Amino acid sequence: MIKVLIADDQALIRDSIKIILEAAGKFEVTDTVGNGKEVLESIEHNQPDVILMDIRMPEMDGTVCTKYVKQRHPEIKVIILTTFDDDDFIFSALKYGASGYLLKGVEPKELYSAIETVYHGGAMINPNIAQKVFTLFSKMAQSNYAIQVNDKDAHDFSKHEWQVIQQVGLGLSNKEIAAKLYLSEGTVRNYISKILDKLNLRDRTQLAIWAVQTGVTSENIPDDDQK
Repeated sequence: MIKVLIADDQALIRDSIKIILEAAGKFEVTDTVGNGKEVLESIEHNQPDVILMDIRMPEMDGTVCTKYVKQRHPEIKVIILTTFDDDDFIFSALKYGASGYLLKGVEPKELYSAIETVYHGGAMINPNIAQKVFTLFSKMAQSNYAIQVNDKDAHDFSKHEWQVIQQVGLGLSNKEIAAKLYLSEGTVRNYISKILDKLNLRDRTQLAIWAVQTGVTSENIPDDDQK
């Protein structure tokens, strides 16, 4: 039996995938969790062979979680199972060690095959995004592909701006960041807009990947007294 951990922030999807896997008779679902932090906690107790990992989750998203899983437990295989086929998500997931990238809506037999393939050391990429992957690796072969920023202004952030960058890197929404940092959603939006402008980045996805690349997500940024 292949032991599988399911990570998705929607309970209905978690439960549906669990039913599909258990019906096959070849898989044991060790746990179902709703975010990346719960993944890291669960694997310490259950030691799955394969993780089915969503991208967009609160507290910690799937790409950041994949990085930490592979650092601590390189033997565990990760399959990204998501609705997002954004280039940055694909690159980030594969860069941090995912063995598969599937879009939700795959047939059960395709999901079974993907789990068995990565469990035995192979890789599985959804046909719909295979061309994107080839393009990404072509870019990587031609240059050192990474999120490039305006380094001059990257050292001029306030403590609050660094805190916002960190939470974006962990996959939190504006509403979640506002609650965590005791700010209004409007203030968070303004911070993110100014940060993107300073770094000359296109969107929060690029900002999230840059935050992970630079290690901001794992730094201890103390709270300010000034809110």
